[in-house]
Amino acid sequence: MDSDDYYMESGEEDLYSDGADDYNDDDDDDGYDKDETGFLVDDDDDSSMISSPRSHINYVVLKEEDIRRQQESDIAQVSIILSLSKVEASVLLLHYHWNVGKVNDEWFADDKRVRTSAGLEGGSVVVPCSEGGKVACGICFDYFCPIDIVPITCGHAFCSTCWNGYISTAINDGPGCLMQKCPEPSCPVAVGRDMVEKLVSSEARDKYDRYFLRSYVEENKKTKWCPAPGCEHAIEFSATGIGRSYDVSCLCSHSFCWNCTEDAHRPVDCDTVSQWIRKNSVEAENTKWILDNSKACPKCKRPIEKNNGCMHMTCTPPCRHEFCWLCLGAWSEHGKDTGGYYTCNRYSKAKAQGLHDEAEMKREFAKHSLEKYTHYYERWAGNQTSRKKAIGDLEKFLSKDIVKLSDKQCIPETELGFITDAWLQIIECRRVLKWTYAYGYYLLESEQEKLSFFEYMQGEAESGLERLHKCVEMESELFQNAEHLSGQDFKCFRTKLTNLTSVTKTHFETLVKALENDLSNVGFASGVEVVTLAL
Repeated sequence: MDSDDYYMESGEEDLYSDGADDYNDDDDDDGYDKDETGFLVDDDDDSSMISSPRSHINYVVLKEEDIRRQQESDIAQVSIILSLSKVEASVLLLHYHWNVGKVNDEWFADDKRVRTSAGLEGGSVVVPCSEGGKVACGICFDYFCPIDIVPITCGHAFCSTCWNGYISTAINDGPGCLMQKCPEPSCPVAVGRDMVEKLVSSEARDKYDRYFLRSYVEENKKTKWCPAPGCEHAIEFSATGIGRSYDVSCLCSHSFCWNCTEDAHRPVDCDTVSQWIRKNSVEAENTKWILDNSKACPKCKRPIEKNNGCMHMTCTPPCRHEFCWLCLGAWSEHGKDTGGYYTCNRYSKAKAQGLHDEAEMKREFAKHSLEKYTHYYERWAGNQTSRKKAIGDLEKFLSKDIVKLSDKQCIPETELGFITDAWLQIIECRRVLKWTYAYGYYLLESEQEKLSFFEYMQGEAESGLERLHKCVEMESELFQNAEHLSGQDFKCFRTKLTNLTSVTKTHFETLVKALENDLSNVGFASGVEVVTLAL
């Protein structure tokens, strides 16, 4: 399980939905229950952390047994409708990438063509027998009794030993074994599952079954595997409803974007996320830093960084070339007449003539670009770190602190769900805020009005989040240990934290909607309603 996404609930509605709820309301009447992760969840529809335009869940998490059940159901359906064996139906579905509708359409349009293209039939072959009634294997050319020969639909016959080696080798080579054809060169007839089950070892058979099962997900445009390490669940996505969010949550608690399989990143689009991830590549940023902060030695061309000192530079061995940092000319041509060690008259004169303007502009632009990137990256990474810490704090609260607080305040654990809600809100808002910095990095500086509107909206949301985070982090701990605080004080804390959670949710809903609309309401910035609390 990815601990970074531990807080996501198994089988729950995603945090952006505000409609159908999957919570179990058969147990407690107080509005709270526990999900598979042990987290308290609210049975009300308003439990979503940030609302979404989508009114229902448009994806289903599939366990291995669910995938196998759907796969066998599709095979049975095609088998019944087209009056084929299940082996033949499997071959057809593999050929058409498990698209049942396309199989039916193509079959009823021209079943003969489909049979040939899928490898269900080929030219009829009569296998000659020797005088002793034995049959020659088409691979090893030894003669065998007919009972030891295994024929295929096309009529080509091979001994069981050769079949075993042929199929086992294909299985060991990878998923391509699912489309294996007859060993006879140029014969298009497919090798079906029945041949695999009958001829190879149990180990090879199990491997083939895994490839067969995985093909149902990997060849299907509507399903994808959860990218979390070690997770074997798949997500079946239905592009229905209003809105374009692809964020999904697997039963393993990993939350990701179904479209690009990166971590969930609403409200930022997949292209921006892809650019930002490439930008954060260590190798790419190291290369950029070298280009932005160094100059090449005029002789050996190796990059050199100057962090202090005079303009007299000496390259590292074996080069040892001495040159001026400003004009890059040989130091032997410099001295008192050129300005000494700390200036360069040659450079100043050349710059006055405009010879170094372009290089200086490039260097200044590179410096500004790096400073801008550093600004956004530090805040992106900072919110990611804060989110991970919040997840750890929530785990600690649910495993230890909630019991301690319940005993201290003489309140049932089920009535402390408002603290859990606050932590869940913080975790989700940290995720959203993190990606808004990636969004902000790619905003054009020339669009000053849009940039100002974005920074205003982001600032309001971040300010509310910091107040909420500080409140739940410090005051909930205070009530666990303090002796002098009364029940009335705790009620005031509940009201304060609940209000802060609500206000923070409102701020982030406004921010998310603005970014999803690409800040199209920038002209109406003055009319944005801002909710604040005097707390």
